[in-house]
Amino acid sequence: MGRMLEDMTRLNEEIQALRGSRRAFLMELSVDNRDRQRDVLDMVAHFAGKQTQTATRLKDGRIEFMHDLRRTVRGQLRKVRADIAGARRAWSGEAA
Repeated sequence: MGRMLEDMTRLNEEIQALRGSRRAFLMELSVDNRDRQRDVLDMVAHFAGKQTQTATRLKDGRIEFMHDLRRTVRGQLRKVRADIAGARRAWSGEAA
């Protein structure tokens, strides 16, 4: 009975040691997981900030493009009106 008692005691100690190792591993995994979650949240916040900056920059670019387009069209309209007015004067005989 002595040998069996020793083997059972040794097995019990090994089981307790393995349970302790498993607890330590799970705690380490939990800490690593929290670190990973924090890293992911930081990355998402960074991406959101960059996306906002990009959207603002693109919007400003579109607004500037539209202003330039309006100026160009207004200039072309003035030239067309001047050409039409000149043609009317020429047809009416007012041109010198």
